[in-house]
Amino acid sequence: MAKNYWAILITYILMQLSGFVGIPLMNGLGVNNPIVMWSVVSFLGALIIILFLIKATPNEPFMRSDRMPVDRAILWSIIGVFLAYAAQIAAGIIETELLGIKPGSENTQALVEYAKAAPIFIVVTSVFGPILEEIVFRKVIFGSLYKRFNFWISALLSSLIFGAIHMELVHLLMYFSMGLVFAFLYVKTKRLIVPIIAHVTMNTIVVLINVFLGDKIMEMQKQLEQLESFIGGFWL
Repeated sequence: MAKNYWAILITYILMQLSGFVGIPLMNGLGVNNPIVMWSVVSFLGALIIILFLIKATPNEPFMRSDRMPVDRAILWSIIGVFLAYAAQIAAGIIETELLGIKPGSENTQALVEYAKAAPIFIVVTSVFGPILEEIVFRKVIFGSLYKRFNFWISALLSSLIFGAIHMELVHLLMYFSMGLVFAFLYVKTKRLIVPIIAHVTMNTIVVLINVFLGDKIMEMQKQLEQLESFIGGFWL
């Protein structure tokens, strides 16, 4: 693994751990929404450092030739959004129907609550986060594994790490499946920007729907449940 890749991993890990110092610091300074504000500062700072390190690092050998033309790459960015959603839906069905796991992500809900309290947090979940994750998990981790192993071993291992880092093991399959899709897009197009666009778009849609339409969706679900109960009681 290139030296700059190790620097990228260390930067990413330090960013994840920085809250132990940064959040109390924000509290001490009297900043409103200290978790949100430190997330913005730490994610943006890490992104700037990592982009600088990436610029100084040569592309992996498999990325240096046969890169997909821009017009087709744009198309695959759009296709990638649907592939990621399809993977998420398939994983959700397996979790609920076969594994008996209740739907809904505590991690996503927590992020949505932060975004409702301070809309600037949407930039973290929808832009900074996905870009950082694609650089770390696809370019650095998957790319390094792909130099030694075939696609499937590299994709499986990097996606497993990608799922585990979200600290929501009950929904590991969901994150894992999306990791596979993003790894496929990276190799298919040989352009990191493609899984980045797909990931950013997917996160943005999910967050915006939950932030601005979440209450309406919950109300519709309650009305549907009441209707089902009424119909069930009628036929009984």
